[in-house]
Amino acid sequence: MKKTRPAADPDAYVAALDGWRLSRVRSLRTAVRNAAPGLEEVIKWGHLVYFSNGPVLLIRAEDERVLFGFWRGRRLNEIEPRLKGGGKYEMATLEMRQETKIDAATVRRLVKRAVALNSELGNPQAAAQTKKTEGGSTAGRTRDASAKRASSGARARPG
Repeated sequence: MKKTRPAADPDAYVAALDGWRLSRVRSLRTAVRNAAPGLEEVIKWGHLVYFSNGPVLLIRAEDERVLFGFWRGRRLNEIEPRLKGGGKYEMATLEMRQETKIDAATVRRLVKRAVALNSELGNPQAAAQTKKTEGGSTAGRTRDASAKRASSGARARPG
């Protein structure tokens, strides 16, 4: 995918698309906005991002696919089993190609549940930051485990 300058606003983002990606993003965008009219729609990280008590979902058009992702998407698999987890924040994304179908009713259910999760659980970015702070770094946990083994009398094998 070629590096391009981010769109000035959501309408410009959509207007820059063509073909099946244009029609797919338009239909997703319409279903998202109908499902949760209070969502804030912005261009962030170069694509459409929707916020309600933190980021809720994204729509990202690429050369050969459109990604429909949810910050708490791993909790939405009962609604849409094709969501694939990855990254931080319980993120899960539906990778859509030209032949991929999703009906507006499913989009509405996903959006409503994702907004409800942010309402119930708070901003997913803040929640992830809290986990990181509480858990410490990996290096810290490794040091703690080494210290625990040393204090328990466990010894390393001689080389």
